[in-house]
Amino acid sequence: MSKVNRNTIVPEQAEITSHHAFDGDQFIMRMHAPEIAQRALPGSFVHIQCNPQLKMRRPISLMRADKEAGWIEILYKVLGDGTRLLSQRKAGELIDVMGPIGVPFTTNEQKTRPLLIGGGVGIPPMIYLADALRHNKSYTPFVIMGSEVPFPFQSKPSTIMVPGMPDGVIACMPLLEDWGIASRLTSKQGYPGCHDGYVTDLARLYIESLGDEQRQQIEIFSCGPHPMLEAVASLAKEYNLACQVSLEEFMACAVGGCAGCVVQVQTENGLAMKRVCVDGPVFEAHTVFF
Repeated sequence: MSKVNRNTIVPEQAEITSHHAFDGDQFIMRMHAPEIAQRALPGSFVHIQCNPQLKMRRPISLMRADKEAGWIEILYKVLGDGTRLLSQRKAGELIDVMGPIGVPFTTNEQKTRPLLIGGGVGIPPMIYLADALRHNKSYTPFVIMGSEVPFPFQSKPSTIMVPGMPDGVIACMPLLEDWGIASRLTSKQGYPGCHDGYVTDLARLYIESLGDEQRQQIEIFSCGPHPMLEAVASLAKEYNLACQVSLEEFMACAVGGCAGCVVQVQTENGLAMKRVCVDGPVFEAHTVFF
């Protein structure tokens, strides 16, 4: 990430405007943070001081941002002390946020069938990207989301037909449905209407259902656990599809100073160590899974 891009990061005292709990210790928080909202792009994340008692911040992906209204939104799951303290914050409180951080997803106007694949805490960036894509009618995106805990929204049967879907796989995210974007949900927990399998299983069925010309219009965008991303990258390679992945990694400073989040990346000059926070988190899949 260039110094120019790094200069887009701003610290902001954001006001929590809403904070809602969902099953599975999941929470959605909306904050009024106009400077961050103005600069944010799909794939960006923020570094949050969960509580003044805890000095170390936590990196959390943005799920949505509204530049005009000046708010940002995150979805997170309680996994440790930081997110536990964050879950106790109330609407009306001020919270210290730094962002937006990271290299975002980039779309290609020649790839008119974006395939968005999100797993677990990798779901929010896919929602953000879908939100951006819906404003360009030349794209026909399809979103696949997988979770082994209850989805943080009440799914409903989809009215949007998607090629290749097995009978009974009809559960979708209502927000995406309202936007006119097709989505389907997968899980191994037997949730009604969900595909009983992995996100890559459903992605394969979709890809196989398309003709050669339609298949060439696909570009995959994905975020989720490392094993899932590895499987997505393998699927993309099998079908010779462009693929961008957003990596999940433990971070300390999140602004490129500590180099605590480095990963091995294949570059034109050979292997190199890149920082997920500022050189990523979005990478071309073939450069990190090779």
